[in-house]
Amino acid sequence: MVGLLFVLSQPRDGDEPEFHDWYDTEHGPARLALPGVHSGHRYRAIDDAEPGWLAWYDLDLDVLDADRYRRLREERSPRESAVIARLRTLDRRVYEPIGEHGRGGGPILLTVSMTVRPEAEADFHAWYTEEHIPALHKVPGWGRIRRYVLRDGNAPRFLALHELSGMDLFDTDAYRAARGTPWGARVMAAVTKRERRLFTHHLTFGGTPCQPASTPSAPAT
Repeated sequence: MVGLLFVLSQPRDGDEPEFHDWYDTEHGPARLALPGVHSGHRYRAIDDAEPGWLAWYDLDLDVLDADRYRRLREERSPRESAVIARLRTLDRRVYEPIGEHGRGGGPILLTVSMTVRPEAEADFHAWYTEEHIPALHKVPGWGRIRRYVLRDGNAPRFLALHELSGMDLFDTDAYRAARGTPWGARVMAAVTKRERRLFTHHLTFGGTPCQPASTPSAPAT
């Protein structure tokens, strides 16, 4: 099963240069070298919130139980141990896939995590797939949407990753129409925990970084 490893982190002030060099040249590439890890990416927050950095990896979930992966975590280099010990935040989450919709995207990543009351989960999933996702895909530049359920970590239960071409999407009539529906309002009333973040692409391990975007935050979805 191809799932998601999702890691939020925040270095201390003044530690950023070593943090980025370690992540981009040592930590991320070591994970991409493992069989079953298909891609890895880093993103920078553009919503003025912390943690300010996100790394996510598409991977076969059984990789996380493999000896080679455990050794990476248990036999850290002295540099890695020192960098991790100084982090202000390290928030690691593992997700199983629910579904993938659409294609394309861009440098902006919108992440929306929600927990809903158990009796409302069926309605929540129906709304997402039957109304919300089709409406968002009417917004020009709204790309791939992937949905996940939390397997390990301290976070809301369901995660949606939205890949966007830019921030101007939030100022369109199509986006406003996608948000303002009676069904959506009913679903939101059943939400007990919610987390929404905006990031821009920093680096793809083994690839070419996208042009970063530095823009203000946008209305929620």
